[in-house]
Amino acid sequence: MHLKRKILEKLIEWKDKSNRKPLILNGARQVGKTYILKEFGEKYFENVCIVDF
Repeated sequence: MHLKRKILEKLIEWKDKSNRKPLILNGARQVGKTYILKEFGEKYFENVCIVDF
């Protein structure tokens, strides 16, 4: 649970920046990247677009 909070804190920092750029999240396979982005998007934004490569 600690890592989940840590990444959420980083995502919130990104969201609160006045000059934020598009978010690109990369990392190892099957560690929860899509899950955390969906959760973050639903909680903090009205509209979300996730492009998964």
